[in-house]
Amino acid sequence: MAQEQLQVLNALDSAKTQWYHFTAIVIAGMGFFTDAYDLFCISLVTKLLGRIYYHLEGSAKPGSLPPNVSAAVNGVALCGTLAGQVFFGWLGDKLGRKKVYGMTLMLMVICSVASGLSFGHTPKSVVSTLCFFRFWLGFGIGGDYPLSATIMSEYANKKTRGAFVAAVFAMQGFGILAGGLFAMLMSAIFEAKFKAPAYEVDPTGSTVPQADYLWRIILMVGALPAALTYYSRSKMPETARYTALVANNVKQATSDMAKVLQVDIEAEPVKPQEPAKSFGLFSTEFMRRHGLHLLGTTSTWFLLDIAFYSQNLFQKDIFSAIGWIPSAKTMNAVSEVYRIARAQTLIALCSTVPGYWFTVALIDKIGRFAIQLMGFFFMTVFMFALAFPYNYWTHKDHLIGFVVLYSLTFFFANFGPNATTFVVPAEIFPARLRSTCHGISAAAGKLGAMVGAFGFLYLAQPQDKTKAEAGFLAGIGVKNSLIVLGVVNFLGLLFTFFVPESKGKSLEEISGETNEERN
Repeated sequence: MAQEQLQVLNALDSAKTQWYHFTAIVIAGMGFFTDAYDLFCISLVTKLLGRIYYHLEGSAKPGSLPPNVSAAVNGVALCGTLAGQVFFGWLGDKLGRKKVYGMTLMLMVICSVASGLSFGHTPKSVVSTLCFFRFWLGFGIGGDYPLSATIMSEYANKKTRGAFVAAVFAMQGFGILAGGLFAMLMSAIFEAKFKAPAYEVDPTGSTVPQADYLWRIILMVGALPAALTYYSRSKMPETARYTALVANNVKQATSDMAKVLQVDIEAEPVKPQEPAKSFGLFSTEFMRRHGLHLLGTTSTWFLLDIAFYSQNLFQKDIFSAIGWIPSAKTMNAVSEVYRIARAQTLIALCSTVPGYWFTVALIDKIGRFAIQLMGFFFMTVFMFALAFPYNYWTHKDHLIGFVVLYSLTFFFANFGPNATTFVVPAEIFPARLRSTCHGISAAAGKLGAMVGAFGFLYLAQPQDKTKAEAGFLAGIGVKNSLIVLGVVNFLGLLFTFFVPESKGKSLEEISGETNEERN
């Protein structure tokens, strides 16, 4: 079957880069802009939530979220994302990419707004409502991973496919940056309008009542970019590869692509089609052809996200631990949001965003395998370089050096496995299983993120009451946590050898669909 349909697919593979490719990048990429904003902006406001809802009257220190509450607030969206990746990945192969693409975006819009409107008369009820809506927000976000990656890979030509898919994912960097900038802007406005003293000066006035609006506004704004691209998504045609290879309608695939891409595709004669030999996800044939590939994509994404998400979600605590962000007692609640947002924005601007676009520029030149291997290698090196001489870096004269090396781990995560683990699963599996396998691979990543979010938070708790005031990572210490993350990155490097190189090949050539024979 695939051989008779290669005419339309070959036309796509050889099509010159044109305006619609960039339009598709923006349409798909704005989903990832929203994804990153929504997933990572929570780390900007968790300390504020603790000050607002968990301040103990007469306490000598600012309020903070209890460990179990903090884990829930930080991690519940990751649980939803994992479920959404598997469900919508499967649905994208069953119903088609286009039919379910708008569902994920609308879910993200509704739940972003609902998260900011979280209600309740007690701290527990407000946080419970917030967690409920953030789970479903994550569910929508999860669907965006396999669908956006698959759609972009199936639209792209083979020479620049890696750059196009990576560019969609690179919008995540702008989402992280936008979250930090917007939080800085809003906290600066609130600080100017509702001035409050530092906690140690006036504990009761450190958190002004208006601060409750600040975190709500930050969360709700995440709905805007998703809402703005909903109409455009609804007008995108189904990908030619799904229509031709899965729905078995070559004529419709040719017609759809002729409408949006300036390519000459000769109409192919409609012939009675017999079903091609196919194999399911749980078949021995799939395991023989793609079993090691799926092991490679799931394991590397799992290991990468343990490090990447734990670094992102808790970098504010690490910066506090080394003294780069002042003690909470020296700031009021709104000022603390500003300081945290400024630190995370600096990291995003100097390392996260450039790392993504280095990948976009070079992925089709040096290949996915080389970039992923290099990224894991340097992440390992820099983690160990921070961990073993940790006492040296925490000296006040060396803090800038610590921040620079810490930033480089983000740079090589994004100019490395954080981008390639997204790109490769969208290229190496058959069309009828592509979205499902990408969803499974991405879900393995979110499982790693949950290990990073929940596991490290648990291990970080003080082992005895005498360390109760020691702050984040009093249980295992920042040094030991960095060593653990270094080991995780090294394991990611080893599992990369299960992942094939897909540079410069057509999707059908990579997946072996051109070799499938008829019954």
